[in-house]
Parts: sequence; C-alpha cells; structure tokens
Amino acid sequence: MNPSLIADLKKAGLSDKASAVYAAVLEAGLAYPSKIAQTTKLNRSTVYNVLETLRLDGLVTEIERNKKLCYQVEDPARLKGYAKKQIALAEEQYAFAQKIMPELEGLLSQTPNKPRVRFFEGIEGVIAVYEEHVNQPQPYEMLAYSNVEDLMKVLPPKFVERYVERKEKLGITTRAIFPDTPFSRSYNKNVYDEVAKKFFVQARYVPAESFPYNAEITVFGKNGVSIINFHENVLIGIIIEDPTIAGMMRMAFDLAWAGAKT
Repeated sequence: MNPSLIADLKKAGLSDKASAVYAAVLEAGLAYPSKIAQTTKLNRSTVYNVLETLRLDGLVTEIERNKKLCYQVEDPARLKGYAKKQIALAEEQYAFAQKIMPELEGLLSQTPNKPRVRFFEGIEGVIAVYEEHVNQPQPYEMLAYSNVEDLMKVLPPKFVERYVERKEKLGITTRAIFPDTPFSRSYNKNVYDEVAKKFFVQARYVPAESFPYNAEITVFGKNGVSIINFHENVLIGIIIEDPTIAGMMRMAFDLAWAGAKT
C-alpha cells in the first residue's frame, strides 16, 4: 500500500481505517473484503463496517460477482463532495456549540463552589498542563514538589526552553522542593541559565532515598493545582481549580519548605 496516498486521504478527512480501506480498494481496482483485510491488516468485521460507511458516503460502490460482494471506488471527485459535506457539518456543529454556550455557562455559574477538575493523558496532555502554568493573566509565585531529573527525561528540550522563557516574560517566580541529587542541585545551571537570576528556581531539598517521588505537584496561578505522573508508561496530568484546595496546598508547601534543607 502507498503510505503517501493514505496520508493524503487522512488530510482529506477520512479516518485512519477508512483511508487504508479506500486506498486498498483504489489500488486493487476491484477488491473482495477478504483481500482488503489482508492488505490493510484489519480484521474482516472492521473492514465490512468501514466499507459500509464508505458506501453510504458515496465513496465506494458494492458489486456482486460470483455470488460474492466486492467493491470498487466511485469517481474520485466524490471525495471532494465528501470533504465539503464534512466542512458543512463542522460549521453546523460550531454554530450549535455557540448557541448553547450561554446555557452551559449559566449551569456552570450555578455551582460556584464546585472544584473544576480536568484530566490529561500522554505527552501531549502533560505539555498541555505545563502550558496552563504559563497561560495566566498576571505574575505569581509558583510552588512545586518535583523530581526534575525524571521530569527532564519526559519533556522535549525545546518545550522546556520555551516554558522557562515564558515564565520569565510573565514574571513567574518559583519555589520548589526537590529530592537531593546532583542533578537537582545543578538544575538552575542546566535549565535556567539563560534567564535573569531572580527567575531561577529557589530550591530546597529532601533526602532522595526517603522521598523517591516520580511525579510533580504544582500550585500555580490564582487557584490552580496541577498533579503530573511523569513515569514514562503512565503519563497523566490533572488540573484542579479551587481556591480552598489551592490555599491548603500553599500552606502544606510552606510547612514542607520550613522542614527542607537548603
């Protein structure tokens, strides 16, 4: 199969599986589901479901040959019509979303004391959590517990560089409690060396053998708390927005700060 063709079909709006099946039928000219399944490495039931969807969308046609169903693609110009239909559908969904926004915002305002909790998965999700740290309307002091040695194995270096620059630009200062390791001790030198010294992380340390955490808790912005598990097999982030919880976490941090060593 032609990977370039499949990639182009995805850009035209087809799903991963639909792109693979459409490409297989196109390249074969006339194809039985069993052959399509073999070519695409998809199971037969999935192939039948995708073919039916493509047929209903007018992109393939069904033909009976030797008492068996086979498939061929319709005029490729139909793909342009399909894309236009998807655009119209997206515009309709957007208009409807706009229409119900006042109702949704009204419902949200009826529960002002309920914490807002959001979950994120994968490296993209973890990056989205860090983006939230630097998307605040005014300067603030960030408070964090973090194993930065493990963290730096997860985050792309270019993103870390931009993140640090944005913290400086927004006037975000930082206090943090790290496991006491050589890496943690040299963190400012290795990561914050291009920003003004007042934006270096003001760090204190706890014994690494007693506190081997593989995660990070950050108090940020006005009322935000983020929790990130950056173990490479379980990349999960959580953001909690609530003034009471954020206030308690600040007090807990100050208590830990008083007991940590410089």
